[in-house]
Order: sequence, then structure tokens, then C-alpha cells
Amino acid sequence: MFLTRRALLGVSAAAAMVAAAVPLAGGTASAHGAPVVRSVEPEADVSHHGHVVLWGDTLTVRMHSQNRGPSDVSDATVRLRVSVPLAGGQELPGGCLQEDPQTVLCRTGPLRADGRQQHRIALGLRLAGLPDEVVVRVGTAYSGGTTDRDAGNNEHEVLALATGDPYVF
Repeated sequence: MFLTRRALLGVSAAAAMVAAAVPLAGGTASAHGAPVVRSVEPEADVSHHGHVVLWGDTLTVRMHSQNRGPSDVSDATVRLRVSVPLAGGQELPGGCLQEDPQTVLCRTGPLRADGRQQHRIALGLRLAGLPDEVVVRVGTAYSGGTTDRDAGNNEHEVLALATGDPYVF
């Protein structure tokens, strides 16, 4: 019984200390005076912009990624998913790998929150066959629990016709 009471007293004391604590950064006090704790996950605003070109059996993707904060990003992954299968034996730049027959993943590395640091990716992907068109879906996966409330600038879907023209995203 003594250990149980002591444990309860320890929990009660800890609860009282938390209730009396100053709110965490970004937190506010509730109507009852208790701190409202907000998420401590880093928040970023990563964007990807570039273009895709389809000519013959080759899909060229050139893009840059940057972050406008408010937090730095230690690493993120750009996911490029193509609507047709890729040919086997792709030669990809360092930091990129083929996840499945239609998806390539590329690391961005660290991106500072001020937007001045950019990561550039240039890919020449060989396709299985000669499609008339390809849909390219660009997405982002974060590491370390980073969140992004504005996915509109890092999630894209681009239709590229086999004309050799650049289609911008």
C-alpha cells in the first residue's frame, strides 16, 4: 500500500507541475489556465518545380526542390510514379533508386527553411515500350516526423504527350 500511495503522490505531483508549467512554444493557455500543448513536430513547406519531356522511349525529368519553412528539413524523398512501366536496368544518379516497376525515389538531402538552398534532380528514364502519353505523379515523403500543411506545391500530376515538348509543374 505504501508503494502505491507513493506512486500516486508522484504522479499527482508530476501532473501539478505540468499544469503549472509555462506553455510550450506555440502553445496557449486554455480558458481554465492549463497549457494547450501543440505538436512539436517540425513543419516545412517543401516545393518541387520542374518539367517532364516524353520522346520515344525516354522520359526526362528535371526538377528542383526547396523549403520555405518554418523548419529546416534534414532529409526528404521525392517520389516519381510513372503511369507506364520503366525498362529494366535503369541508370539512376546517386541518391535515387527504383522502388518498383513504375516508381523512382530520390533523396533531397537537407533543405534550409529560408528557401535559398535547392536540390536539383535530373533523370533520363527509359520506358518499356513507346507510349503516346505518360502521367507522372510527383510526391514527397518526409523523415523525422516533418509535416507540410501546403502539399499543393509538392504533390503534382503531369500529363506528358510523346511530342518532345516540356510539360511544366
